[in-house]
Amino acid sequence: MAVADPPAALVSTAAAERAARRLAERFPDVTFRRQEGEAVRDLTIVVPASRLVEICTFLRDDPGTEFAMLAWVGGVDLLPRQPRFEVVYHLLSITHAARLALKVLVHEEDARVPTVTGVWPTANWHERETYDFYGITFDGHPDLTRILLPEDWVGWPLRKDSPLGYQEVAFTHNTPGRRLPTPDLTALKPKKVRYRAH
Repeated sequence: MAVADPPAALVSTAAAERAARRLAERFPDVTFRRQEGEAVRDLTIVVPASRLVEICTFLRDDPGTEFAMLAWVGGVDLLPRQPRFEVVYHLLSITHAARLALKVLVHEEDARVPTVTGVWPTANWHERETYDFYGITFDGHPDLTRILLPEDWVGWPLRKDSPLGYQEVAFTHNTPGRRLPTPDLTALKPKKVRYRAH
């Protein structure tokens, strides 16, 4: 079932702007970058990974912001752009009727971001899904294992350089608690696949 966006009249752009100002006041040493454009619906602020947990905790706990709900976390592959990945956090303040998006820019060579499961427990499965599809590691996550794909799956299917084409995958039983090493993706090469009409 799809969840519809709240009507624009129920969401205050001014409240999101106030939250952005409070962030700038609370963290004067951090340079926040606003992201704007046609495709940007919510006020979007780019934050450094090193301060992510501290910033998220402030946004949740500060009486002037109260972003108590983490609605969604996901990854974006922007290949060939560098930094290659973004991790996007969509926050909702029911108290102030505000939405805010945070983005963390992630380099391919060190695709790591701290977990925010200690701030919002709902981040657990969102971060696991992002890891599952993009290979972005969430440091400190309580159970960073694949959530949708089999544990022995090789590669990260939503990366833009992931090989295309149908490959039959035999299901194997996932063993709880067993952690598989990060696969060596240098051996992956796109296969030429011949498609036949049925």
